[in-house]
Amino acid sequence: MPVWLKATSKWGSILVLVALIIAFVKQLIAFVGFLTFAIKILIVLVFVTLFIGVAFLIFRAWSENQKRKSNG
Repeated sequence: MPVWLKATSKWGSILVLVALIIAFVKQLIAFVGFLTFAIKILIVLVFVTLFIGVAFLIFRAWSENQKRKSNG
């Protein structure tokens, strides 16, 4: 086997490994970005649900207060 072919195969293998590591890191960064986006959406949904729940409790208390005033 010629010397240049041996050198090419060694450097080619190293370059392929580096390319695979770079691709893996890029996918890992994209996955972490997706997870943080999903967590942000979840936090917003929990906040909106909490806000609606508090508004519902306030409305129900106000409604019951109005009923007591009209009956009593």
